[in-house]
Amino acid sequence: MMRLISMLFIMMMIVFPSEGRSLSFENNAFRNTLSVLSQSPELKNKIDPLVLSKALSGYYSLKEQGKVNRDGILTVIDFNRPSIDERLFVIDINQSRLLYSGLVAHGSGSGDNYAQSFSNAQGSHQSSLGFYTTGDTYDGKNGYSLKLLGMERGINDHAEARSIVIHGASYVSYDYIRQHGRLGRSQGCPALSFDSFQQVINLIKGGSCLFIYHGGSGYAIKSTLLNHDLVFLHKLRPHRSINAYQNV
Repeated sequence: MMRLISMLFIMMMIVFPSEGRSLSFENNAFRNTLSVLSQSPELKNKIDPLVLSKALSGYYSLKEQGKVNRDGILTVIDFNRPSIDERLFVIDINQSRLLYSGLVAHGSGSGDNYAQSFSNAQGSHQSSLGFYTTGDTYDGKNGYSLKLLGMERGINDHAEARSIVIHGASYVSYDYIRQHGRLGRSQGCPALSFDSFQQVINLIKGGSCLFIYHGGSGYAIKSTLLNHDLVFLHKLRPHRSINAYQNV
């Protein structure tokens, strides 16, 4: 039933664009891409169609703003799912292909098997939702890591100050799940398995779009990237950034 509802939502998004989205080239690209990806055999049984539609909507919003430097690569993390499920997906939009899917940890402050609480606050050890772009790689306390830059003020824009990055972790594995019934948890980072973190980082580094979603958090109604009519409520303010990566 839920999948049927999601598919009906996809059809409505394709036929009737949201009010905030102008009838532009990017809007047409959004609808065409959503239609193609929704029918892709690699994707339609892997990713919730509703989550995919939101991910694409924000991706094209960021593209319109000139904030996506690596065109065509979109990473989706679906925190509606438990940690024991694959819930990170790397998509090649241009080729309509799923490049990678796998496990990903959430923050220890967000919950146990399910992530249920989210925060943008320093010291919360919670995951932050919303849209990011990927930054530079570096070698830190957790080895090869990838910086994430939060694109949504008040939702994830403290990611850099919180040192929210992608890195490998021993607690992200099927062996850990067998022993503990769930993945281990991070201090807020989307941590990956040691088997795949380097592959994923190299796939998405350098300015691609990453989207972290949870449906029960109220995030979607607060996001200016998903609700363009909210943009005027978010006046530009100085954006402070703290470089804390050397300790991560």
